[in-house]
Amino acid sequence: MSSTENPGDGSQQVPSPETAGPDVTTPDVTTPHETIPDAVTPDAGTPAAPTPAAAALADPTDDAAPEDAAAGVAAAEAVVPEASAPAPAPTAPAAEAVSDPAQWGRVDEDGTVYVRTADGERAVGSWQAGDPAAGLAHFARRYDDLATEVSLLEARLKAHTGNPSELKAKAQTLAETIPTATAVGDLDGLAARARAMVGTADSAAAESRAEKAAARAAQVARKEALAAEAEQIAAESTSWKAAGDRLKAIVEEWKTIRGIDRKTDEALWTRFAAARDAFGRRRGAHFAALDAQRGEARAAKQELIAEAQRLSTSTDWGATSAAMRSLMDRWKAVPRTSRDGDDDLWKQFRAAQDVFFSARSESDKARNSEQLANQQAKEEILAEAEKLDPSGDLRQAQNALRRLQERYDAIGHVPRGAMRSLEDRMQAVEQRVRGASDAGRVRTAPENPMVTSMRAAVTKAEEQLAKAEAAGDARRIDEARANLTTRREWLAEAEKTASRR
Repeated sequence: MSSTENPGDGSQQVPSPETAGPDVTTPDVTTPHETIPDAVTPDAGTPAAPTPAAAALADPTDDAAPEDAAAGVAAAEAVVPEASAPAPAPTAPAAEAVSDPAQWGRVDEDGTVYVRTADGERAVGSWQAGDPAAGLAHFARRYDDLATEVSLLEARLKAHTGNPSELKAKAQTLAETIPTATAVGDLDGLAARARAMVGTADSAAAESRAEKAAARAAQVARKEALAAEAEQIAAESTSWKAAGDRLKAIVEEWKTIRGIDRKTDEALWTRFAAARDAFGRRRGAHFAALDAQRGEARAAKQELIAEAQRLSTSTDWGATSAAMRSLMDRWKAVPRTSRDGDDDLWKQFRAAQDVFFSARSESDKARNSEQLANQQAKEEILAEAEKLDPSGDLRQAQNALRRLQERYDAIGHVPRGAMRSLEDRMQAVEQRVRGASDAGRVRTAPENPMVTSMRAAVTKAEEQLAKAEAAGDARRIDEARANLTTRREWLAEAEKTASRR
């Protein structure tokens, strides 16, 4: 849909169905020769009352007299709701309470049917079919038909459906014809109800106009709210997908709002369309800037890849390792490109780093092999030094220890983990030789600082395990137990080393 297409425009015209009651023929009825206002013949019948379904659209208050039994058709005027503000059909009135026709009329011996009114009795027809009660019931049904017409008209006035002027005219017609109707029932009361409708028709029309105006105002308010929401989205929203979906939903909701005059509707649509276009331009500019940013990010990452590839063959392990870490930090600071493109760039960058770190790892393995050989050589020297006995010839033991120390120091690096234990063993030999003159004196050496540190570490590990067990966290418990086991092993080694001094 283009921005200038108003989905809310267009009125609907509802066709006007016409309803008519079927002919109802009463059996075995003869026509008297007296001058009676209405006589029921075998060919005549009582028009059936409109059904509730037909009453929802049809106007039962036509000009055809109910006594016109030869026609047998009650013409109904169709109600065409206004396209701008369709009004709901009135609810069919509840069935009139069935009254006793004997209360309002009688049939005399010669079959003349009378109705009682405030002005006295009035002949309404002749019944020659037999049972007088059936005759009263026949004319009572005519009254019921009139009562139904009045009730339907009252319902239409209350629901404000149809043309108020026409409804008023029909109420006036009913008020004039009911007093002379050929029916048995409370004709005075029914006529009073029709006259009351004539008096209230003008106020009902005013109420109808007010309701339609209120309905139009409510529809205008709905579209104004939607237009304002679209303007806020256009000015503020950066949730591009959600905002775009909401604008689409507003269009669909806009289509359902009817009953607004064309000028107001077009003005509101112009607001909404302008807001939607503004949002589209802002979203397009955002993604254009994002594409440009992604291009810059790709170029920056390609430079980092090239630099990493240049460093990948370096054997300056320390400096190059620091440079590789710096490249990684710079890589993390560069924004992402697209998902697939970023993954491809990352693979190239990581491959260059892997070349360097694999070479460094191989170098470390070779160095570790050399250090293990150095460790073995120092352990052999220590074993030889530990066999010295300063209690015999102290000077000879000191000279031998000095030569062993020179050989020990000439050997290169050993693994970091073995360095402390080797040094501790050599110090133990030196102290034994130095203190040979004091061999008879009992000495209490202060506790080794490393032992003290290891004991503190074990205590801390025990506390961490207790906290993990109290929290019930299985992962933390496993980690704390492993840490405690390691700390205890280190403490045992430290105590063993300290005991040899």
